[in-house]
Amino acid sequence: MKARATRIPVWQAIADDLRESLSDGRYATGDRLPTEATLAKRFGVNRHTVRRAVAHLASEGLLHTRRGSGSFVLDRPFDYPLGRRVRFHQNLLAAGRLPDKRILSIESEIANDREAKLLSIAVGDPVAVMRALSLANNRPIALTEGRFPQRPGLAQALKREASITRALAAIGITDYVRTSTRLTATTATATQALHLRLSIGAPLLLAEQLSKTGNGQPIEHGRTWFASERVTLTLDHNVLHEPPMPAAGIQ
Repeated sequence: MKARATRIPVWQAIADDLRESLSDGRYATGDRLPTEATLAKRFGVNRHTVRRAVAHLASEGLLHTRRGSGSFVLDRPFDYPLGRRVRFHQNLLAAGRLPDKRILSIESEIANDREAKLLSIAVGDPVAVMRALSLANNRPIALTEGRFPQRPGLAQALKREASITRALAAIGITDYVRTSTRLTATTATATQALHLRLSIGAPLLLAEQLSKTGNGQPIEHGRTWFASERVTLTLDHNVLHEPPMPAAGIQ
């Protein structure tokens, strides 16, 4: 028996097409989307199918629908630079967005072999792990996971401060730089989709980085999953010439 080819529902294909138009900047923030009748004629479907596609994009935070007025475009993707000194709050303020970060969990785990090598600690040593949701203008844009060699007072500082920079400064680490960055295309799991208000399987960009203090001591191994339709990652020359991270997967 031949396996059936997987077909994408028509409404989902329309949503993907409209999402690409939004990402490409074909509509400015605040623009009204063409009417359901116009879109139905363009795609050769009925208005109910178009309505479902538009509703899906609204659930992802790309559109705002007002009864009797139509659907309007929310914020377009903005540039998020990845440099040696990447600071979340500064980046968003520079892009004209209001930054916010919600801590999801702060836990103590043990380092596996790869992490021990990256952080210059022993296998089995304790690692402080902070998971958080990053927002811009109250809209989720990324999930972050920072893994730090355990230091006295670090867990408490992370709980107290939404900013990693301020938390590290509180325990005496006043400066650190990103020494390597690795970008990978991936898709949203069910949990990630829930946090980011996306559909399962939506495209994400994973940035994996290693940061060190001024004297070369590893301070953080981090991973950030960006909603690729909301953020455009840009690299400066400092990052482009940094050595790559080991390609082995994280356990």
